Amino acid sequence: MRHIVLLFFATIAFSMNLSAQAPEKFAEVWDKDHVSNIFPSDVRHVDLKKYLDGIKKLGIKAEQVGFSNANREIYQIEWGRGPLKVFMWSQMHGDEPTATSALIDMFTVLQKHRDKDWVKKINEAMTIRAVPMLNPDGAEMYQRRNLQGIDINRDALDLKTPEGRLLKQLRDDWNPAIGFNLHNQGALTTVGRTPKQAAISFLVVYGDEQKTRSFGNERNLRVASAMTLALQKFIPGNIARYSDEWTPTAFGDNFSAWGTPVILIETGALYGKDEMYLVKMNFVAFFTALQSLATGNESTQSTEPYLTLPENGSGTLVNFVFRRANILSIDRATVPASVSFSSGDIAAVTERRRAGFAAPVVIRGLGDIGARRGLEEYDASGFNVVHRFGRVASGELAEFYFYKKERGVNWTVADVEKQFPPDAVFSLGSWTKGYGVVPRR
Repeated sequence: MRHIVLLFFATIAFSMNLSAQAPEKFAEVWDKDHVSNIFPSDVRHVDLKKYLDGIKKLGIKAEQVGFSNANREIYQIEWGRGPLKVFMWSQMHGDEPTATSALIDMFTVLQKHRDKDWVKKINEAMTIRAVPMLNPDGAEMYQRRNLQGIDINRDALDLKTPEGRLLKQLRDDWNPAIGFNLHNQGALTTVGRTPKQAAISFLVVYGDEQKTRSFGNERNLRVASAMTLALQKFIPGNIARYSDEWTPTAFGDNFSAWGTPVILIETGALYGKDEMYLVKMNFVAFFTALQSLATGNESTQSTEPYLTLPENGSGTLVNFVFRRANILSIDRATVPASVSFSSGDIAAVTERRRAGFAAPVVIRGLGDIGARRGLEEYDASGFNVVHRFGRVASGELAEFYFYKKERGVNWTVADVEKQFPPDAVFSLGSWTKGYGVVPRR
């Protein structure tokens, strides 16, 4: 009898594995079949509607469920016919767009591959609803808040925003068993105190300040662990755990309190990879989560991969550091112009902008910048550094001329850059002249 029981469970496990896909396969599917073709930060409401038209043509249910403060349509997508109710929402902060594109790709692949065993398993196990771009007004302006100037993610109790009221209504009317709250975090968020960027951070969200465990919470710990293991195959060392402070006015915390335990996914950035790569990482995470729930594999997943993730850190990373520069300050208010010198490091940070816009780079530290590290670091010890438009000071744009120290330059002339052309020019985060002249560290 014992052998029969063991054979029974082995058969079940084998059948589950037949219908399961490895994370690498999800990545391959995204490479082949994704339809998102605009950098997420450039996607506006009109682009979302074009994406939705495309998935409607595939036979997916996508309908308007409400309006924003400026009467832009808010949509909900639905797929699947199983009993487990999964609810996902993205871009409640208008300038946090990565998951919106990943959701479009997710539904597209589910429908295109609906005849595959691994998709059939998801279809039979769950019904998925998703609201992409909850804050279309903020997305249009590329700002965090809605047009009322309210952070929708802090409106779960007051419900002053139409977007917040809609989100709560959609949850209350359907009562989903699990929620995925999809956001972006700062590009310079780090894995703990390391200089590694947190490309993806997870958080299993509790429903109270005491962090009371529940069945749904325990399940989410296992699902988050499955996603962690999947992404470690692509971005090892760049995954972190988001801070789990109780925020009583936030939707994630309240969804969990209302009976829909939430997993938060925060997308950061990864040096050398563009926004589309992070769409793919979201896609892999989503499918890993859905598959683990559909097959039941999450029930045996250890929670350690998630629980041992370092927490998010900040303050240790900047975009650029120019080490040991000889910094010139030129005061042209005097006649002749007065010139002063100082030496030290220059730290600079790129501000968040749409991909289609040039992003300004701002000076955030001079002299002794402590333990901060740069994604790009340069040895400027052999150069005089002059600001293109004014003086080198914290808060100013990082627009620099670099002159080799051995050159004879009359710094008091008004058009120094014309009479004495610089050896290298750093502007808008790149070398517009003299690439490679200032050595990379």
